[in-house]
Amino acid sequence: MRAMVYGSVQGVYFRDFIARRARELGLTGYVRNLRQVEAVEVNAEGEREQLVTLISHLKVGPPAAKVTKVVTDWSEYTGSYSGFTVKY
Repeated sequence: MRAMVYGSVQGVYFRDFIARRARELGLTGYVRNLRQVEAVEVNAEGEREQLVTLISHLKVGPPAAKVTKVVTDWSEYTGSYSGFTVKY
């Protein structure tokens, strides 16, 4: 699953928040800030139920975040990731 999260999501510990939630859910992939826009990109793999739960966390974020939109795109599992990381 790939998600783009828009709003006030940079500089508010959003990436760390999502990485912790993804690891708790047993998901693999990464989260990173996008430089061109005020957005965060999330690529995650795992069980669909856990991915849906992660999406619910994306819609809220940590307390200082203000999420305005989440766009998701579903794809086939690739097994490309060994864990869930924060990319800088």
